[in-house]
Amino acid sequence: MKESPIKRRVSRQIHVGSVPVGGDAPISVQSMTNTETCDVDATVAQVQAIADAGADIVRISVPSMDAAEAFRAIRARVTVPLVADIHFDHKIALKVAEYGVDCLRINPGNIGRDDKVREVIDSARDKGIPIRIGVNAGSLGKELQRKYGEPCAEALVESALHHVDILDKFNYQDFKVSVKASDVFMAVEAYRLLAKQIEQPLHLGITEAGGLRGGTVKSSVGLGMLLMDGIGDTIRISLAADPVEEVKVGFDILKSLKLRANGINFIACPSCSRQNFDVIGTMNSLEQRLEDIRTPMDVAVIGCIVNGPGEAREADVGLTGATPNNLIYIAGEPDHKVSNQDFIDHLEQVIREKARALEAERARQEQNLISKTSA
Repeated sequence: MKESPIKRRVSRQIHVGSVPVGGDAPISVQSMTNTETCDVDATVAQVQAIADAGADIVRISVPSMDAAEAFRAIRARVTVPLVADIHFDHKIALKVAEYGVDCLRINPGNIGRDDKVREVIDSARDKGIPIRIGVNAGSLGKELQRKYGEPCAEALVESALHHVDILDKFNYQDFKVSVKASDVFMAVEAYRLLAKQIEQPLHLGITEAGGLRGGTVKSSVGLGMLLMDGIGDTIRISLAADPVEEVKVGFDILKSLKLRANGINFIACPSCSRQNFDVIGTMNSLEQRLEDIRTPMDVAVIGCIVNGPGEAREADVGLTGATPNNLIYIAGEPDHKVSNQDFIDHLEQVIREKARALEAERARQEQNLISKTSA
């Protein structure tokens, strides 16, 4: 993958379990379970599905002490870093901290008295657990609602800085912040304002963005503007859809901006009457078949010889429609021809072989680097 021209905002680095967030770390992708947390088997299955899709971090809502006990069982059965989403009750935060949570999503100002806040912060400090301050336009405090009349970027930022001040009072700096809104303009303005005022990592999201299609569009527009500005250290795409889809969309956004490589980057034409094979059907099949590949690679699927050769030469594997047979490129060079009959099976095999070769080369390069470093 070519290096992105985007210059990222400099931020303090924290760690959510084994995942670095901020600093020079890759932008992490996360999602959140929507199962009943007390249904341990269902939640574990969903956490695993989200992790298998490539998510770096998974968030789980923990609204009660029963859910905290369930969290303990879930933590024991999965390895991906887990964030506990907690509101108001500091005792739940203390309990999941004891049970091995990797990050607490809890707003200090909503906990209550200073002694309760101190308990949570002391526990987080002792166990190396970061905190996420999460401000949403739909749940601003009454004072801010009276002051501003309606949700706005300035109100989101003021709310976030109020919580930051509390953590500053207790000399706790290992936190990240989000200022989410369902309105793209409000969210983008809030993040831009906040990015100038704190050094901590920013967690990006357009909250309650909508269904799969509409939410993907809103999230892509909003997060795209912020990421182009260099703002953002970890992201969650909030969709009324399977959480696995959130992970896919998140990585697709990062891949489009060359900020993260994960799996196949498809280059495919929208198809027209010049196509020599069913481009749309081919792409639908390949995307479904090759979801398991995590090796970063470019695959071009172009239906005719007008743009096909040019795109194929820039890809790791390319398919160009031609008459009487289609042409497959490997590493930018014409390699062999294939007819339309059962060519999807063949193309899948070619892509998988190339992915294995690229992975082996990456492993060799890493080993050579280790050898040079230790010499």
